[in-house]
Amino acid sequence: MGDISIRLATIADAEAILEIYNHEVVHTVATFDLVARSLDEQRQWLAARSGAFAAIVATSDNVVMGFGSLSPYKERPAYRTSVEDSVYVHTSHQGRGIGKLLVAELLNVARVSGFHAVFARITASSTASRGLHSSCGFHLVGIEQEVGRKFNRWLDVALMQIVLAD
Repeated sequence: MGDISIRLATIADAEAILEIYNHEVVHTVATFDLVARSLDEQRQWLAARSGAFAAIVATSDNVVMGFGSLSPYKERPAYRTSVEDSVYVHTSHQGRGIGKLLVAELLNVARVSGFHAVFARITASSTASRGLHSSCGFHLVGIEQEVGRKFNRWLDVALMQIVLAD
């Protein structure tokens, strides 16, 4: 594969994003979704992403290797300056720094968009994702105990945060 580039995701990326995401839904606890998305649902998810909440993809030779997005952290107005990130990398491309490129770009988007804090909610047992976020400046701020249930087991969530410089 050639150089890796980061760009805004388009509707044309829906199938590649769907493949990456549904693998995580079906086989891992990286997402707490329990049912795989349809292609139409993935297209709707992408269509709803714009501005600071747009989805991005990491590509090489026109192959989508991973994706990420920012989402509102909470509904209430006082939380408007905080966002939550989501990052997923195709299993065959993990360990190549793609996640770090995606997180770095999401942090850049958050800064440019005027956000103050970015949160990551990560399955507590995911040392790779926690390490990725830590390497990008996130700090552990707490563990939510047994807040999710998947594959017939209780799951804890690590809450990580980075405060962006003004």
